[in-house]
Amino acid sequence: MKTIYLDNAATTPVDEEVIKEMDKYHKEIYGNASSVHHKGQEAKRAMEEARSIIAKSIGADDEEIYFTSGGTEANNFALKGVAFARKDIGNHIIVSKIDHDCVLNSAKWLEKQGFKVTFLNVDKEGFVDLDELEKLITYKTILVSIIHGNNEIGTIQDLKKIYVICKKHHVYFHTDACQSYTKTELSADMADLITLNAHKIHGPKGVGALYIKKGTKIEPLLNGGGHEKGLRSGTENIPGIVGFAKSVKLASKKHVANMIKLRDYFIEQILKIPETQLNGPTGDNRLCNNINVSFRFIEGESIGSYLDAKGICTSTGSACSSHSLEPSHVIMALENNPERAHGSLRFTISRNTTKEELDFTIEEISKTVKKLRNISPLGKFMKKIL
Repeated sequence: MKTIYLDNAATTPVDEEVIKEMDKYHKEIYGNASSVHHKGQEAKRAMEEARSIIAKSIGADDEEIYFTSGGTEANNFALKGVAFARKDIGNHIIVSKIDHDCVLNSAKWLEKQGFKVTFLNVDKEGFVDLDELEKLITYKTILVSIIHGNNEIGTIQDLKKIYVICKKHHVYFHTDACQSYTKTELSADMADLITLNAHKIHGPKGVGALYIKKGTKIEPLLNGGGHEKGLRSGTENIPGIVGFAKSVKLASKKHVANMIKLRDYFIEQILKIPETQLNGPTGDNRLCNNINVSFRFIEGESIGSYLDAKGICTSTGSACSSHSLEPSHVIMALENNPERAHGSLRFTISRNTTKEELDFTIEEISKTVKKLRNISPLGKFMKKIL
């Protein structure tokens, strides 16, 4: 049975060229980048070259990129590091209700440490209200954190407008750009701190980065031997960092254009199924690889299980919370509708996805939805009255 992988927001397969590039840093250039001998310095040169590639991709200076173990660490670093660095100025933080769990849970942890957190509402398509954001900022606000491209519904926020508001009030702005990086416009002049990672763009797992604009006050999350200019201690993952940079070099606008074409085709076809609803916006304000649909009268988890039996990998939401029985906090934030949240299913494509795979998937979804609605008591009842 062929696998059709449509869960690329959870992770992507590592590109063969990335694997090849990383391999020599496991076998040949294996030194510790902190070592002064030639093996260590070989590794350090590779790391700094990778740092430069990633910095250039967002128009940052090399010294503004700090390597981490991934997006979760970078998000924790941004929120907690800024909170404790600026606690003498204020104690108020604003995050959006549809941010990734690692941001929301970092914010909730900070609440336990005495910080005040406001969770910003979004509209029916997942966009934050800029007027509400500005009204919520007080003289004690020290940080705003809003996800760039949402991992569940694909909504792309207008970072430039958000950053203008934050700068006006002398508030730091952080954005989690793990899903949007290389897929849409992203640059260092859009935020004070930007979270990036590798495994959403066909790079390795376990490596990411935090862009920190020069002059931004932040405390280290990890203390140790003073790596990354004392802000992120721990022996650097050189093969991962090199693989991260290679995945950035391989990303292209051509890939994005093809994913947009396939995304729109898939949305058009899947919405032909009765009683379906697209979650998130359409067009340029949606991530190129994201499709999230709610099916009335049945659960997305059930559809996903049937599809998995056919070799089709999908998701009911973030992979980090996929074992939870709670409805998606992102879908709930749109209109507080548990049925819509439980009936949602996310499909995320990649540059490797083909139209033939999507056609097969659409066919299987149609059959599965019909079957499940026929055996669902609610589906049978609604079929009678509609």
